[in-house]
Order: sequence, then structure tokens, then C-alpha cells
Amino acid sequence: MDLEEIESLIEAGVPDSEATVTQPRGPDDDDHLAAEVVSPAFEGKSLVEQHELVYDALEEKMTTDIHALQLKTRTPE
Repeated sequence: MDLEEIESLIEAGVPDSEATVTQPRGPDDDDHLAAEVVSPAFEGKSLVEQHELVYDALEEKMTTDIHALQLKTRTPE
């Protein structure tokens, strides 16, 4: 799965978000990904709720295409 496609899915599913997806183990390991997502939609939400928003945006990709996703979520401020 293309990193830009994952970023697009997150940005489409999490309001006003900006996502950056990388392969922390290098370009040969496309099963393990890391994402940093910034969105005002995370304001007032717990870390679990923030991560659930991202997982919901990725839908079935989390079970079919992505083996592991390290998430870092934050608000713009």
C-alpha cells in the first residue's frame, strides 16, 4: 500500500487533519508504518479516542494491508 494513499485516507477521515506516514524500519518493510496526525478534531479527546478516529479512517486497511501502525496524534497547538 502506498504511503500517500494512507495519508489521503487519514486526511479524508479525520476532519481538518494533516498526516505524515513513514516506514520507520526502512523502505523494504512496508508492513510496519508510523503516522503523525495533526488535527483540531483531537481537542478534548483522550489518546485512545484520537487513535480510534485514525483507525476508523483507515477502515479495513488496518486488518488487510497494514500489519502495524505506530501513531502519534496531536492538536495543531
